[in-house]
Parts: sequence; structure tokens; C-alpha cells
Amino acid sequence: MQKPQFEIVIVGGGLAGGLAALALAARGFSCAVIDAGDPGKMRSQGFDGRTTAISYASARVFKRLGLWDPIAPHAEAIRDILVTDGRAKSRFDEGTISSFHLHFDSRELNDETPLGWIVENRILRNVLMDAIDQSQDIEFIAPARRASTEFNAGSAITKLQDGRAIESSLVLAADGRFSGLRAEAKIKTNQWRYPQSGIVATVAHERPHMGVAQEFFLPAGPFAILPMTENRSSLVWTEREDAVAAYMALDDDAFRTEIENRFGSYLGAIEPAGPRWSYPLAFTLAQSYIAPRLALIGDAAHAIHPIAGQGYNLGVKDIAALADVLVESRDVGLDIGSLTVLQNYQRWRRFDSASLALGTDLLNRLFSNNFAPLRIARDLGMGAVNAVPPLRKFFMRQAGADLGTLPSLMAADN
Repeated sequence: MQKPQFEIVIVGGGLAGGLAALALAARGFSCAVIDAGDPGKMRSQGFDGRTTAISYASARVFKRLGLWDPIAPHAEAIRDILVTDGRAKSRFDEGTISSFHLHFDSRELNDETPLGWIVENRILRNVLMDAIDQSQDIEFIAPARRASTEFNAGSAITKLQDGRAIESSLVLAADGRFSGLRAEAKIKTNQWRYPQSGIVATVAHERPHMGVAQEFFLPAGPFAILPMTENRSSLVWTEREDAVAAYMALDDDAFRTEIENRFGSYLGAIEPAGPRWSYPLAFTLAQSYIAPRLALIGDAAHAIHPIAGQGYNLGVKDIAALADVLVESRDVGLDIGSLTVLQNYQRWRRFDSASLALGTDLLNRLFSNNFAPLRIARDLGMGAVNAVPPLRKFFMRQAGADLGTLPSLMAADN
């Protein structure tokens, strides 16, 4: 029986794999996406109540692929970012905030463009899957589990557990932090566990958030309040691993009290609005992003601490860079699965993503403690950065994923 043939097979149909398929199909590549999940369950409202931060440069990718219009009504703009050390304080509370803080105002960069948007994962997933369903160049194969992949001189053969086999020139690993493809290719990783877990929840509140994202640092780790639509906010709460089970076991009233103790009063009365999740925090960085006929994207290449909200944006830049590399290589007649081609992708992405990954690790270690001399030093550092406009703009552009050599899908319009 002849094997179905595609130029690219993508293992993992989540937010990274789905976007990769659409970006590559838009450039004329035929793609198969393999995912173990049931598409019907993946589209259900209760499947995933988490949110994703989309930087303003990453949003350009969605816009250029024609995906932003259905997302926009459900995306809440981040107009300001306020970073403080210790107890949460807001410029909307009565009184003044500590001088040791960082305030990023999007109007310093552009009067019209926010620093980013917060979007529920279910919205992103449904928009991506709708677009995949409408594409003539993408076959979504799910639920289906990959059994193995053979990487040969001329092609790769991806075998499924149901006996099917799919031939392609290139395979993309979008199968997450514990990537089976990465392990099969014997790509080593630098990895470690943090003594922390993340708690994610959504709350409704009485007062408008005004598009302000807040992140403040407690000894156990950062606590982020991210603006959502409909007077809601998403909480990304980093806590000591040994304390998380107790917080997760609280009833809604007790959980609300714990949130209020961290929130402050600036949003008025608050109420949990949906389930809560917890997950252990870890760092994973692949020592190589490529192997013959294989490229890693997203969490398969780098899974980082959520302290700066840049995890998904790193993956978006992977996808956009890979699309440029593959198009350029195809157009001059090169084999898109060859190491010569894939090394161009690795040179573009690995240093940039490793730098940001290690930077977030350093930030977490610097701020997740109550060591007095270190606290004084970091507070003075934040105050100094806040007082220098060029430094503020640099960090805002970093938050917007708008630094370095940008792929064509992410570059600003001239």
C-alpha cells in the first residue's frame, strides 16, 4: 500500500503545532498534523481554562495568516505592565506605590498598539482548528498516536499505532516538554525542576482592570494578574511546591480570601470564575533544535518558567523563522529536511531562545526569596530601570517579542 505523502508532518496539534501547520500551508507546503487528542473534546469549553499572553509582535503572525479577526473580540489588550516587589500595590489604589517598581506604558512605544493581549486557550484552539478544517493543504489526523518515526536519507516515515504510515520530507516535533520525538532522536536536554508549582485560575471582579497587567514578587515566587475580557483577570500564581496541595484543596470562599490577601483592593470585590489548575514548574532546553529531517518547535525545544509570560511567544517566533528558512530553501531547490537547511533554523533560533530561557530562570531565582541584601539590590535595580526611558523601552520591546532579527511574519510593516 502506498504511503500518503506530505512535505511536512507535524506531531502535536496544540497551539504550536496548529499554528505551524497554518503558517507553512500559507507558504505552499502540504502538511499532516497528528494529535492524540479527540478534536471534539479539544474544542469543548471545559477542555482548557488557561490563558495565553500574545505579544504584539506575535499578534502580527496571527494577523498575516488571517486568524486575528475571530480572536480579537475575545482578546483583552495589555496597556500597562506594573511590576513590584513584595506586597501588591497599584497606582489605582489610594496612596502611592513604592518607588521600587517598574511601570511599562504601551503609549511610550505606540499610541495604538498594546504591549500584548491575553486570550483564553480555548479561543485560540478553536480559531486554529477552524482554519485547519478549511485548509486544502492540511490534513488533521486525530485522535491518532504516533508509534515511531524512521529518518532516512530521502524521507521520514511516521508510523501510527493503528498501522498507518505517512511519508514526508520533514517532521516537526510540537509534542511538548516531554517530546517523544526529541527523545527518539537522542537529543539531550538541560533540565531541572523548580521547588515551585504554578496555580492558574480566573476571577471576576467588581472594578475594571483598565488593561493593566500586574506582576509582583513574593518569597515563594511571582504572582501575576493578567487582564481578561468581561471584567475578569487570569491569575498565574507561583507557590512553593509543598504548599500547593493545601491551596488547591480550599473551598471557593477560602481560596478567594487567599487571592484577596495577594490582590489588594484595587479591583474591588472578587469571585472565582471557573476551575483552578496546578502544575509543577520546570526548565527544559534542548541542546539541539534539529536532527536529520527533524526540527523542534515550541515546548519541545524550550519550556521555561512562566515569570515573563513569554513561553508561547518563543514558539511563535520558532514557527515564523522556520517558515522563512524552508521557503528560501525550497525556492532554490534544496531539500527542506536536510541538515544544511535545518542548521539555518537552529542558528537563528537557539541562541535567542536560550538567552531568554536562562534570563527567566535568573529572574525567578533572583526574586523568589526574601534575602534582605538581595532584595535591596533588586529593588534599586528596578527603580533605576524605571527611571531611564531607553531601558524601559528596551524591556517593553523584549516583552513584545520585538527584538532581534524578526521573521517576515513577525516584522513590523514598513
